[in-house]
Amino acid sequence: MRAIDMHVHPPRQPGLPYTESDLHLRRYFRVKWMPRDVDEMASKYKDWDILGVIFAVDTETSTGDVPDTNDYVAGIVRKYPNQFVGFASVDPWKGKSALDELVRSIDELGLKGLKLHPVHQAFFPNDKKFYPLYAKCVEAGVPILFHTGFAGSGAGMPGGNGFKLKYSAPIPGVDDVAADFPELTIIMAHPAWPWVDEQIAVALHKPNVYIDLSGWAPQYIPAALIHETNTRLQEKMLFGSDFPYLQPDRWLLEFEALDVRDSVRPKVLLENARKVLGL
Repeated sequence: MRAIDMHVHPPRQPGLPYTESDLHLRRYFRVKWMPRDVDEMASKYKDWDILGVIFAVDTETSTGDVPDTNDYVAGIVRKYPNQFVGFASVDPWKGKSALDELVRSIDELGLKGLKLHPVHQAFFPNDKKFYPLYAKCVEAGVPILFHTGFAGSGAGMPGGNGFKLKYSAPIPGVDDVAADFPELTIIMAHPAWPWVDEQIAVALHKPNVYIDLSGWAPQYIPAALIHETNTRLQEKMLFGSDFPYLQPDRWLLEFEALDVRDSVRPKVLLENARKVLGL
């Protein structure tokens, strides 16, 4: 296995239309190629020799969009177990039904983590009404992935299409959760610009917090994160692409050109993710 891609969005579930946010992200990232279906995505990941972590995002309460189901994600993993690991997504505003769906997704569907997007789902991670979701992840021994920092969705649209960036600041949101759930493995998705220094501080301060470098072409990743990748956070950094908006082959090619130590590269691309996922 060449690498583990911690951040992969599968094609839309058959029968469901692409959302306004999906279409805007294609334009924002200037996407030139999208897989026609899951089979084509799996074929690409096999050719790349990469294991992908796939998930949907349930934003039904905040946007009204019908989400891809966790059954769909689990079905992809069952069909292609050598190419993908699946994370669940739930709408945190749905209360007990969200918790029940998370329990079902982990215990019955075999999904291996939880993906939440505070900007899209319009919630602060440290709001204690959502703590039962985190407690279930601790009980099940699975990680949680929070979007942090700037969001491409809505960027440049009137009012940012209603999305509010305040929800994705690492402090206090992720930091509070990491402090209150020290046994919970937390991944901060993306370089958390404009709060990169906060992101670094949280990952340094909390042993249970990691960073995936998805959503940014490596040549644009803030220098402070590259420095920490080489030094204090070399055990905490994870490769992620944000497929299909950013392709992993491009990410890996640009990563080769960065001033990253040879001893650190396999940690970022493979070893740290193996630890996080329990592989």
